[in-house]
Order: sequence, then structure tokens, then C-alpha cells
Amino acid sequence: SGKPPRRFWEGKKQEGVRRWLSSHNHHPLGGVGVCIVVSLEIKADAHVRGYVGEKIKLKCTFRSTSSVTDKLTIDWTYRPPSSSRTESIFHYQSFQYPTTAGTFRDRISWVGDVYKGDASISISDPTIRDNGTFSCAVKNPPDVHHNIPLTELTVTERGFGTMLSSVALLSILVFIPSAAVVVLLLVRMGRKSAGLKKRGKSGYKKSSIEVSDDTQFGRLQGQHQVTHLKRSQLEKC
Repeated sequence: SGKPPRRFWEGKKQEGVRRWLSSHNHHPLGGVGVCIVVSLEIKADAHVRGYVGEKIKLKCTFRSTSSVTDKLTIDWTYRPPSSSRTESIFHYQSFQYPTTAGTFRDRISWVGDVYKGDASISISDPTIRDNGTFSCAVKNPPDVHHNIPLTELTVTERGFGTMLSSVALLSILVFIPSAAVVVLLLVRMGRKSAGLKKRGKSGYKKSSIEVSDDTQFGRLQGQHQVTHLKRSQLEKC
């Protein structure tokens, strides 16, 4: 009749299934196609603002369905504004490998912990020239397919208003405790003074020590007067 044999169509069907399984990460298991879901989720701050000369942290976290092994890799890249050129600034695989060339030479530090799902880095002595887009890529085989989040970094000079606010805050933190101590001392002195005046008005009775001191002072004063009188009489004679 001119139609292809049945085995021809069965062969075509099996070939198509194999291609579909291969393209969708399926693997045969006991003659049945099983879908193995490979997922790696990465999160990073979309926008980070920093100031010239002050260390900046670029936060990146990840969550993998597989345990962390020595095959895990982390790559940070940088792209300047209005440019398609990217450069690698940090690589991690069991050890940290910050860039040793380019704008970020000796300024990238590892501040993450892969066992806690942290792939963060920091930039020391940032300048306005560091503005641009940073990307954080993590691979933890077999988890290798993931999103690549982007972080826009904006570095500016710290304005006068910001510095003034910092100085004002520091002054307040120093002034308030000092003022509280002064007020407390004045209150205590005022209470003590009021207590002394009240004692004087209500007939304050001297203590035995004060009475003894006054009596002894009176005797000495009397003896001195007698001695002076006798001396005057002798001089007249």
C-alpha cells in the first residue's frame, strides 16, 4: 500500500521520546521516565548605597537542594555603567580567590559562609568609580541551573547634612548623661541646704561633740582674758 512499516513509526516515536527526555533533564529508571528537579535559588539586594572610603557589603544568599561539597563555586562579576564589558572580581571553590588585577585589586574580601548559604563579599575603600552592576552566581552540582540576581551599587560622597547628623547624635549621647549627673548633684545640694535651714528654724540641738567643742573653746577664751587682765595690772604697778 506504500505505507511505512509499523516498526518505522515505533522507532521514530522512541527517538522522539529520548530527545524530549534529554532536553528536560529526565532519566530512565526501570523503563519509566522520572523528572529530577534541580533547583538553586539565589537572592541579592537589588540596590546598595555606600559612601566613599567606608566599607560596603554586597549581600548574596543561596538555597540548594543538595548538600554543600567542595565542588560548590561562587563567582562575582562587575559591569561598569553604560558598558557591556564584565570582569571577574571574586571566585570561590573551597578557598577564596579575590581578584589580583583591575580596579578592585586587593579590595575584595570574603564575608560569607557557604555552609550557611551565604556568598557575600565586601569592598574596601570604595570610590565613585566603583558604581555599576554586580552579579552573584553560585553552582552546587548537581544544582547548577539558577537565576543570577543583579545588584546596582551607588557610591557617593557623604554630605554635610549626614556628617552634621552624626556629630549631633554623638553630642546628644555625650551631653545627656553629663547633664543628668549635674542635675542630680544640684538636686542633692538643694535638699541638703534646705535641710540645714529647716534645722536652724526648728531649734536645732547640737550634738555632744559640738557642745564639748564649744565648752572647751569658751574655757580657753576665759583663761586668755584672765591672763591678759593680770598682765595689765602688773604693768600699772
